[in-house]
Amino acid sequence: MTADLSQMREPSRMPSQNEMHAALEKRQGAEAVRKLQAATVAVCGLGGLGSNIAVSLARAGVGKLILVDFDCVDVTNLHRQQYKANQVGMPKPEALLANLKEIAPYTEYETHFEKVTAENAVPLLAKADVVCEAFDNAEAKAMLVNTVLENMPEKFLVAASGMAGYDSGNVITTRKVTKRFYVCGDGKSDVNDGIGLVAPRVMLCAAHQALTVIRLILGLE
Repeated sequence: MTADLSQMREPSRMPSQNEMHAALEKRQGAEAVRKLQAATVAVCGLGGLGSNIAVSLARAGVGKLILVDFDCVDVTNLHRQQYKANQVGMPKPEALLANLKEIAPYTEYETHFEKVTAENAVPLLAKADVVCEAFDNAEAKAMLVNTVLENMPEKFLVAASGMAGYDSGNVITTRKVTKRFYVCGDGKSDVNDGIGLVAPRVMLCAAHQALTVIRLILGLE
């Protein structure tokens, strides 16, 4: 006789904020959770890097996430980004916010459906303790890095360079460039006709960025 598991399962329910807080403290420690929940992190670009960074930081208990992108979800995004097939066509900030609220409903979120420029970066990112560069365009990467380093020297900046192809994940590293500037990736791979982007490698680079952010918040860097 086969047991009917559907009759044994408790009805699903949303955990309370206190329950989720206690679970975080149990796994990560009360002091770490306190520091993380007091922090604000900006994620600029919500594609393969940014969407995965945001999910990791939300799960870790970062108190507030500022999410910025000007693009909409495309079917070509689904193999490596944190979106669902039924979200194709939605603005990425809107779609990612919906998904994050299912994961970490008590986190504070601020979304911006616009392009980050040298002119608007400072007001957009003013509240952030740490800024994550997660663009897929070299010019946009350089713009954000230069703007933050020159105009917001008090902020930590975590950027990415090189996560394409099928090379070993072990060559993706985190490098400290200056006291407040870190770069994650292999530093060399780029997307071209022969090299694409595969989810595990993109997610690995995103994990390096998210972990660096967490370590900075906790004062471990």
